Amino acid sequence: MPDIRINRISVSVAGLGVLTLMLFLCDIGSGAVAIPVGEVWKAMTGGACDESVRAIILDIRLVKALVALMAGAALSVSGLQMQTLFRNPLAGPYVLGISSGASLGVALFVLGAPLVGLAGRWMWLGSAGAAWLGSVTVLVLVSVISARLKDIMVVLILGMMFSSGIGAIVQILQFLSREDALKSYVLWTMGSLSTVTSAQLAILVPAIAAGLVLALLTVKPLNMLLFGEEYALTMGLNLRSARGLLFTSTTLLAGTVTAFCGPIGFIGLAMPHVARMITDTADHRVLVPASMFCGAASVLLCDILASSFTLPVNAVTALLGIPVVIYVLFKAAKG
Repeated sequence: MPDIRINRISVSVAGLGVLTLMLFLCDIGSGAVAIPVGEVWKAMTGGACDESVRAIILDIRLVKALVALMAGAALSVSGLQMQTLFRNPLAGPYVLGISSGASLGVALFVLGAPLVGLAGRWMWLGSAGAAWLGSVTVLVLVSVISARLKDIMVVLILGMMFSSGIGAIVQILQFLSREDALKSYVLWTMGSLSTVTSAQLAILVPAIAAGLVLALLTVKPLNMLLFGEEYALTMGLNLRSARGLLFTSTTLLAGTVTAFCGPIGFIGLAMPHVARMITDTADHRVLVPASMFCGAASVLLCDILASSFTLPVNAVTALLGIPVVIYVLFKAAKG
């Protein structure tokens, strides 16, 4: 029986990998001009195809598909980490105020700088840099405070308080800002995978890769934390180090995605539950790669739909994620 279960899990994870690859190719082929998957494959592998098609695929659509792939994997894994750390099925990658910190950074850059005449001097920073700095600033504050606290739920409440306070500041900036600046900020909040350039991809990919490597290092601590912090302590886990590792990984994953793509909701909240349902296990040795594939596949699917119907990707991820969250709530109420 154990061998059968291991084989079933292996097949499930492999199937998720194949599905992700197929959606990756379909995402490259989708857009204003549809390109067959066969042509996409030829262009990707150096086969014979029209040079204009090759240029569209390699210079434009490949970057967007890579962003979708990395963003989905990052958000889903960071959501899995937060749900296990806080032992809360509704915890997501933004519960520590990471998204709010990024929003504040962008708001200060897009909305605040023009109000005090600093836009010209600070253009080098960019929205992505401002968002990343905002995320890191909030993480440092939460980490410093959490190092002095034993109760992880207090840290969760502090993250929510930070989010509320930052939200109030952002609303003030929106109220005072000019119309063109407000429009730029609102467009950022809708989320976009197509605004990331090749140069930015050179920053986004290493940052997310580092976050995923740290996530793999947290597999053992996460499995211990499944039984509670007291059990983890008796097993010799250093809670302070484990929290620091988890917080750093989450910021690299969720903070980087938010900085470059805007806040993309519900993927980090919903996809870890999909991974649990597919694999039927709580072992993070399986859940981390399964969550990566589920998140990547879901964002690729959402990007295909968003491109087909000219919609903001954040709206599509919400429509995909909300039914999963409702199912989890009903399942928790019955259980």
